[in-house]
Amino acid sequence: MSTPREPGTDSGTSAASGPAAPPDAPFEETPWRRLDPRTLLVHCGWMAAPLGSLALTALATGGRINTEAWITLAAISASFAVLTTLGLIRWARTEFRITIPRRGEGAGGASPTFDVRSGLLTRRLRSVPLHRIRTVDLTATPVHRVLGVTVLRAGTAGSGDGSSELSLEALTVPEAERLRTELLAYADAEAIANDPVVARINWRWLRYAPLTFWVIGGVFVAAGGAYRALDGIGIEAWKLGVVQRAFTEFGASALWLTIPAALVVILALGSVGAVVLYVENWWSYCLEWTDSRTLRVRRGLLTTRAVTIERARLRGVVLREPLLLRAGGGALVRAVAGGLGNREENRKRSGLLPPAPRAEALRVAGGALRSPFPGSAAPAALTPHPRVALRRRRVRGLLFVVLPGTAVLAGLGAAFTPVLLHCAWIYALITTALSLWLARDAYRNLGHGLDGPYLVARSGTFSRDTVALQRDAIAAWTFSTSPFTRRAGLVTLTAAVAAGDDGYRIPDLPATDAPGFATTAAPGILEEFLVHPGPAPVPGQRSR
Repeated sequence: MSTPREPGTDSGTSAASGPAAPPDAPFEETPWRRLDPRTLLVHCGWMAAPLGSLALTALATGGRINTEAWITLAAISASFAVLTTLGLIRWARTEFRITIPRRGEGAGGASPTFDVRSGLLTRRLRSVPLHRIRTVDLTATPVHRVLGVTVLRAGTAGSGDGSSELSLEALTVPEAERLRTELLAYADAEAIANDPVVARINWRWLRYAPLTFWVIGGVFVAAGGAYRALDGIGIEAWKLGVVQRAFTEFGASALWLTIPAALVVILALGSVGAVVLYVENWWSYCLEWTDSRTLRVRRGLLTTRAVTIERARLRGVVLREPLLLRAGGGALVRAVAGGLGNREENRKRSGLLPPAPRAEALRVAGGALRSPFPGSAAPAALTPHPRVALRRRRVRGLLFVVLPGTAVLAGLGAAFTPVLLHCAWIYALITTALSLWLARDAYRNLGHGLDGPYLVARSGTFSRDTVALQRDAIAAWTFSTSPFTRRAGLVTLTAAVAAGDDGYRIPDLPATDAPGFATTAAPGILEEFLVHPGPAPVPGQRSR
């Protein structure tokens, strides 16, 4: 067993074993536990891609495998032998345990710790007090689920970039559940008065799945992935007979019929893909309070995910309404919380509600905050922004959308064919109307205010986001201006928090009002930088 040490240490190197602890040691001799041996099979999943490429190559060439393929197969075999040996050693040298302090005077101020001992050449012992653990997540990919194992990640205070996260891969599902229960056992287990289940999946929400980016973008993402996969095994997609015939027939047909038909096919494929992704991501979805201090989200069909968020780390929520989803009366909810990893991990783990009716989103947002969502009122309830912000949005739309496209089409039309001149004025007419409408919508969505302990900010048109942020979580303010905003008397105010996206913007505030609003929202940050006008000088008195 390891030599007794102070809790909370994170030592880079330690001995694999040491002398037995003395009788008066503050910690009990808890045995070390190991990962499941099926961890080795999980690490073999990397072979699926190269072996699949070889199989497709053999299928495309009629079973003839060239010298390059044999070399690839030999490299895979050698890599498999090396990595399997390293994985076996790593598995044998990775251990974990929960250390409980002894009862009595010898324990002193010791607290229970979670210890992970690992390392291939350099042995590393990480020991974290249980009271610092903020989230315990269980994630299982399809490979993990086939093998009956899962990955446990324990996020600690200050693990926003993932550097302080403890990860164990892989544990059996029952073992992982027991370990999660042990790690969270020291949370406040006081029973909550209301129903701990905030929301469950309702399959009527599937109608909102097509109202997302994946309706169109997902089709092109899938097509690009298929093209890269074929190109990786030496098949040029553009030279396939079926692809050439499709393009030939498309060009020979009436474009006024084929183009709308192609758009309908893309929308149909995108809708099916969006529904499939919705089902895969949110299968068995449940948002619940496991106790008075822990909020948990469970979801997933092939890849299951269980994310726990400590209430003390929940700094607010975001009500997100993308343009299409908003047109359909829907919204989704994300958490503003610390300890969820870097920006990419935070995007995956912060979801509290899939696309659903807006009324349900407001209810879930309030359930996560344990109070009515401050942004549930109409946009007019927030403080509006000056009209000059509307003018700025109109000018930007005309300068960056209408003018460049019109100029390019007009120039090509003057150089090559008058048809493009007609396209130029049609483009200018359509994009001008669209830009003015979007500018008006973006301006109407602008708003900010204070609602009790929360700062509320709303902005955006392609994705209207309403963030309710705890005022005491604001760590700093940033005032951003440009030559154009300074001339207009506007400033963009950003509230920096150690959670979520790290900063939340309030664009185009009046420059004269922004410092006062920031001081009121989060006192104690800006006071020393503010200059207050002094008393008027007495006539005849010399200024010093």
